[in-house]
Amino acid sequence: MEHSTFKKLSAEFIGTFWLVFGGCGSAVLAAAFPGLGIGFAGVSLAFGLTVLTGAYALGPISGGHFNPAVSVGLVVGGRFRAAELPGYIVAQVLGAIAAAFVLYVIATGKAGAEIGGFATNGFGAHSPGGFNLASALLTEVVLTAIFLIVILGATAKHSAAGFGGLAIGLCLTLIHLVSIPVTNTSVNPARSTGPALFGPAIAMDQLWLFWVAPIAGAVIGALVYRGLLAGPAGEVRAAAPVLKTAG
Repeated sequence: MEHSTFKKLSAEFIGTFWLVFGGCGSAVLAAAFPGLGIGFAGVSLAFGLTVLTGAYALGPISGGHFNPAVSVGLVVGGRFRAAELPGYIVAQVLGAIAAAFVLYVIATGKAGAEIGGFATNGFGAHSPGGFNLASALLTEVVLTAIFLIVILGATAKHSAAGFGGLAIGLCLTLIHLVSIPVTNTSVNPARSTGPALFGPAIAMDQLWLFWVAPIAGAVIGALVYRGLLAGPAGEVRAAAPVLKTAG
C-alpha cells in the first residue's frame, strides 16, 4: 500500500527524532553516569536499537531512512524516487533538531549542569581520540559506504523477508563501535546537525564534513552495490522501503 506523502514525512520525522534522542541521549545522559555508565559499547548499542526499532515500526510507512545520506544513496541505488528526496531530507533534519532540543532541555535540567560536547561530531581537537581531518573523512566515507551496501543487500528481493531491520540495526551498532573514538560517529548528516545547534561552537564549524563525507560515502556504496552486487535489472525498483517486510 502506498502511503500519503504526509504520513511518509511524519514517519521520517519521528524515526529521526527517535534515532537522535535515543542514540545521542544515551551518550549525553548515560555514557558516563557515575558507577553505572554505559560507555562506548552502550552508546553503540543504543544507536543500533533506535534504527532497529524505528525500522520495524515506521519502515513500512516511509522506508525507514532516518538519514539524508541513506536517502541519497537509495536514489543512486535505484530504490527511491528522486522527487521525494527533498521532503525526506527536510523531515529528517527537523526531526533531529527537535530531538536535540528536547535532549538539551532535559540535560540542562539540574543544578550545575554541563552538556560538554553534547554528543556532537568532530575532528582534530573535537575528535574524542584526537584524530585529524583526513582520518575523520576516510572513516565517515568508508563506513557510510558499507552501511549503504548492507542496507541495499539486506532489503534486496533475494534477501530473507523481515530481517532487513535487524541487519541494518546491527550494522549501525558495529559502525559506532569502530568510529566513536574517531568522529563520535556520524554517518548521518541529520544526526550531526541537531546536536551541533546546541553544542559547542566548534561543532558547527566542522559540521560541513558530516554532510559531505556521509553523502559521498552513500553514493559510493550505492554505486558499488549496483555495479558489482545487484541482481537482475528487474530487482531495481523505482521506490522500495529500507525494511523489507513479509507479505
